[in-house]
Amino acid sequence: MEPITTDICIIGAGPVGLFAVFEAGLLKMRCHLIDVLPQVGGQLSEIYPQKPIYDIPGFPTVNAQQLVDGLMEQIEPFKPTFSLGERVNELQKLDDGSFITTTSDGTEVHSKVVVIAGGLGCFEPRKPAIDNLEEFEGKGVAYMVKNPEAYRGRKVVLAGGGDSALDWTIFLADIAEEVTLIHRGDTFRGAPDSAEKVFELAKQGRINLVLQAHIKAINGNGHLQEVEIVDRDNAISVIAADNLIPLFGLTPKLGPIAEWGLNVDKSAIMVDTVDYSTNVKGVYAIGDINIYPGKLKLILCGFHEAALMAQSAFKQVYPDQKLSFKYTTVYGVSAF
Repeated sequence: MEPITTDICIIGAGPVGLFAVFEAGLLKMRCHLIDVLPQVGGQLSEIYPQKPIYDIPGFPTVNAQQLVDGLMEQIEPFKPTFSLGERVNELQKLDDGSFITTTSDGTEVHSKVVVIAGGLGCFEPRKPAIDNLEEFEGKGVAYMVKNPEAYRGRKVVLAGGGDSALDWTIFLADIAEEVTLIHRGDTFRGAPDSAEKVFELAKQGRINLVLQAHIKAINGNGHLQEVEIVDRDNAISVIAADNLIPLFGLTPKLGPIAEWGLNVDKSAIMVDTVDYSTNVKGVYAIGDINIYPGKLKLILCGFHEAALMAQSAFKQVYPDQKLSFKYTTVYGVSAF
């Protein structure tokens, strides 16, 4: 497979990574984004899509997913490309100063600049305490839904009580042969409207809803076949299952980035506030993943960092050209 060639490889497709595409696009730099999550938006889309945000200039309040949708609309003219559901494993600096970024799926991205916009780091799933869980990973057990069609006509068990568990239960009810949602409590942490829809699906017999219970064990012969459940009375029941999707949230970790020779302090990347460059020439870090004196972990601060980063990255991408930045209010996006 031939490497993807671009000007800037952005690791992280959260709000700051998306806005970096806009700032780079104004300077005629192409971007490819990589994110371990199956959709853009980072924490905003994955963890709290309905959360109101109050510190975005011009918006007294904006829904988290609305902000992500707006950012996607804003960068559409610059035609960014994406590798989603892939974790960045390796960063190689070539003799000419450019980089090859390699993902867990073997995707290679050749770029002149790398921008780490990974928020709090690489999100890894919180896994339930099941002894042989990892034995069935990729063999019926998954921690996110990349392709809903893969579950068509199958018996699917989901576990969790947040928005992701509710949303995917509702969605898969129209795709899978049988859907079971297991939750330790009897109320949900997710959006009340979604919880109401799940209860209604259970009432109609379209899904199985098992409350005040947890998964004790999973079994199979080379592939998942059944899930053992323990209820509040310690009674054990067995559910036939082709797939198990535990949705207990995500834990941020620096991941392979920690092995790239960058100056790191307490799981954050140290940067120069002149342009948010790291100690490796051509590599920048913006957003919550960086650290410097006076750092504030706010989305609007990440937007500012993206703007200054792009000005500096231009010199890496076009070393023989003079930067002549124009106000967007005067020329409009179409002029760039």
